[in-house]
Amino acid sequence: MKEKLKIDIVSDVVCPWCTIGYKRLEKAISELGMEDQVDITWHPFELNPAMPPEGQSVTEHITQKYGSTLAQQKESQQRMTHIGKELGFTFDYFDAMRMVNTFDAHILLEYAKAFGKQTELKMRLTNAFFSERKDVSDRTVLKQALVDVGLNAEEALAKLDSEEARSDVRSKQEYWKNLGVTSVPTIVFDKKSAVTGAQPVDVFKRVIAEQHDIKYEQ
Repeated sequence: MKEKLKIDIVSDVVCPWCTIGYKRLEKAISELGMEDQVDITWHPFELNPAMPPEGQSVTEHITQKYGSTLAQQKESQQRMTHIGKELGFTFDYFDAMRMVNTFDAHILLEYAKAFGKQTELKMRLTNAFFSERKDVSDRTVLKQALVDVGLNAEEALAKLDSEEARSDVRSKQEYWKNLGVTSVPTIVFDKKSAVTGAQPVDVFKRVIAEQHDIKYEQ
């Protein structure tokens, strides 16, 4: 029996293209019938590491960071909403939406790894932010997400005040930056082949087939 294909995903909880990229990857894995043959690990990347605790209006943030006009932002959001719908994911953009700090969320994702719940928690947090209008920097929201996926919320939340846990996440962020990861999602297959961005399903299928030595014809 072949070893499982190891897939490392560097991403942020509040990154829409990370969500689209993962949902496309998930679809590729499903269509290849390889759900039981892959091992996915999530790694931390903060799009906005200097984001203050109170967050910032998404409109204001995108304008400052990328220079996008309001019309361009609306067009991009409509496009992402449409793509999300095709993939079974709801993007619910709204005028008062705020970009938030995600460092605590990454600490909890590291905690979830030991229990095989990383992907489940990642998608729970992503859904909370994009589909349910929730602040994923709020500890009440984080606690509920932990409970929803069956993790020990008290034990996990204690990690947020642990300097060791915080340092661990910072080290992991630096590790991927030092490897040249500057944009997300970055998806690495068996530590050999890296794909950046929310690529089409067929691209993921081809890469998986090549790495796992199986035949795939588009």
